Formats: sequence, structure tokens, C-alpha cells
Amino acid sequence: MTNSEQHTEHSEHHTEHKHIVEYGKYLFIWLGLLALTGITVSAAGINLGNWTIVLALVIASVKSLLVLSIFMHLKFEDKVFKIFVWVAMLTFAIFIFFTFLDYSFIR
Repeated sequence: MTNSEQHTEHSEHHTEHKHIVEYGKYLFIWLGLLALTGITVSAAGINLGNWTIVLALVIASVKSLLVLSIFMHLKFEDKVFKIFVWVAMLTFAIFIFFTFLDYSFIR
């Protein structure tokens, strides 16, 4: 069996799933990210006490979710890969929670 025949046989087993996202959707998500950044900057100027940080983190989480799912094409990935990403995000959220819990008792 020649090298080209092996490559053909190998490529028959692995088919790529093409996913096409329109440029309009990318533009819409980008404008949404800019709007959320503006809201974050505006909220930083408002005295909400400790809720300012919570609001900024919630907005940052929404922005990261948009980037992960749309720009990094996570919504088109396999379920196992999505689970790994969610486990990593959950672990990060737990660390952030305990950090803020510790920080709130120091004050």
C-alpha cells in the first residue's frame, strides 16, 4: 500500500464537520462585547460597595462565555471537550469564591 493510499484511507475515517458562522453574527457579538465593556467601565464609577466587583465579574463571565462559544467555536466541539472546559471554569469559580470569601472576612 503506497503512502497516498494510506492517506486516502486515513482521511476516509476522519471527516471534518464544517461550521460556517456568518460575519454579521461575529460583528453582532463583537458589538455586544464592546457594550458589555462599556457597562463594566460605567459600573466601576458607581458606588455599589462590594457589589461593584461582583457585577464586574458577572459581566466578565458573560463576555468570556460569548468568546468561548462563538469566537473559539466551543459550541461546535464534542461533548467531552465541553465538559472539560466546564470543569475548568467551575474549578476557577470555586477558587474565586473562596478568595472573595477570605477577602470579605479580612475587612
